[in-house]
Amino acid sequence: MGTFTIFLILIVVVAFLLVVVIMVQNPKGGGLSSSFGGGGTQQLGGVKKTTDFLDKSTWTLATLLLVLILVSNITIGTGGDGTTDSKALDADATAQPLPQALPENTAQPLPATENPEN
Repeated sequence: MGTFTIFLILIVVVAFLLVVVIMVQNPKGGGLSSSFGGGGTQQLGGVKKTTDFLDKSTWTLATLLLVLILVSNITIGTGGDGTTDSKALDADATAQPLPQALPENTAQPLPATENPEN
């Protein structure tokens, strides 16, 4: 398994976790924190800590996703042999025989039509 494949799997996992964390949040401030007591001020753990955790995990996962995508871009060019040279610049790959020339046109030219004004 190549390094790009490993990065691709990590990107998919982090993207899935990011979607889950974002879907748990409520845009109006409720979300996961409101399901643990309905907004009372004396809760175990507190609403504020749950919201802070979701906010920090969203930013952390988003940053991790961006870094993984940028690092995977570096590894995408490496082939199985570890070279990053372009095959278009390789002299052996570009030295292909020229196509065969087409046979010359052997058809006879059409006879000239007479101009009626002459």
